[in-house]
Amino acid sequence: MASTMTSISARLERLPMTSVHRTVFLALAFAYFFELGDLNTFAYAAPAIIREWGITVDTVALITSASFGGMFIGAVFGGVVADRIGRKRALIYSLTLYAGFSIINAAAWDVLSLAVARCITGIGLSAMTVIANTYIIEFFPAARRGRYMGLVMTIGLIGIPATAWVSRFVVPLAHWGWRLIFIWGGLGILALVYAVRIPESPRWLQSHHRTEEAEAELAILEGIAIAGGASLPPVQVEADAPRHPRAGYGGILRERYLGRTILLGSVSILGTVGFYGFFSWVPTLLYEHGVTVVKSLTYTSVMALCNPIGALIAADLVERFERRWFNVAISVYVMVCGLLFGISENPILIMVLGSMIVMGLQAATVSGYTYASELYPTELRSQGNGITYGIGRVANVGGPFLIAAVFSHLGYTAVFVFIAGCYIARGAIYAMGPSTNGRSLEVVSPSLTPPHAIV
Repeated sequence: MASTMTSISARLERLPMTSVHRTVFLALAFAYFFELGDLNTFAYAAPAIIREWGITVDTVALITSASFGGMFIGAVFGGVVADRIGRKRALIYSLTLYAGFSIINAAAWDVLSLAVARCITGIGLSAMTVIANTYIIEFFPAARRGRYMGLVMTIGLIGIPATAWVSRFVVPLAHWGWRLIFIWGGLGILALVYAVRIPESPRWLQSHHRTEEAEAELAILEGIAIAGGASLPPVQVEADAPRHPRAGYGGILRERYLGRTILLGSVSILGTVGFYGFFSWVPTLLYEHGVTVVKSLTYTSVMALCNPIGALIAADLVERFERRWFNVAISVYVMVCGLLFGISENPILIMVLGSMIVMGLQAATVSGYTYASELYPTELRSQGNGITYGIGRVANVGGPFLIAAVFSHLGYTAVFVFIAGCYIARGAIYAMGPSTNGRSLEVVSPSLTPPHAIV
């Protein structure tokens, strides 16, 4: 039965930014800082591990693949857990998992132990991404959710150049210097200081028929806003859409959501293979192309500085332009820069073009994360986001082997032609999606009708 009280979503939409919103921002930005840094630790450690353990590029692909296998598990089950127990608790659990196992990575003694540790770390990393993206979209007002996704990612993406430069200086210290990079990634556990202070998503509470708790959370937020001098506009008393918290994965294959699941799954596969084909492989590919370990890390450290710039640019543009068309444009940009990078030999050009690609990839990530979380209703949002995000990760279990095969048989330039192809196909698929900018989540993604909701 529909609620007859003041709309939960309408009350969230009218809120200004409060101290609670800032705490949420800090918690998620801090979590993303180390999550995104941790995601790239193996890429920066790999050249040194190749040298110390005497492993091949194919073995690097195996370890990278294990990490993506874990990411698939984390995305799928992280989404389910967040829909069942709440966004806040699931976020805390995923943070603890990825940070704890990142430290365990540092103790790896052979390929198998490192692959297992990277797999479990990947579970926590991917689960945290899905949960954090869902929380941002549900908690921040429609007019600001894209911008705050971009700002959270901007702070978080500083973790990549930070990790790159930490790698640049600690990896050459000793033959075991690469182990220190994983300890650095484990510092994400400090994000719990803020994560335990954030409220549960009122939309999630209402979807689980815990309306009184949702009302209490909103009353606190409204009280803080008023105490800060805000004048809240009146909201209409209307019926909230009925919620069905037991909607399972069958829900993402019914009604309008089947087409959206196919769209998001497709762009997730293409985007993930292309994205990590660049980020995870550039240090190793440069090394195998004849660049020394120190120079390879220097080049990639310079490129890494542009990660937050791309997200910051997207934080503004993602609200100025319709998201699906922004995704199309940024995909074409990445394609062009990727092709030029693959034929460049000059060190300056490599760093400039690599930096341009990094900015484009991260701008695409901000818009893609925002868009994907908008395309499902509350009762499906976390698990729908998780399964489509996870599809890309499980597809990329084979991605490292594909990149290694392309490099081995067709050469260095062919890898970047392949990456460019992934992104132009991604852009073509985004062109077929619905419009979302500035619209309430309940308008963009209505709840499933009751006969389809219970699985």
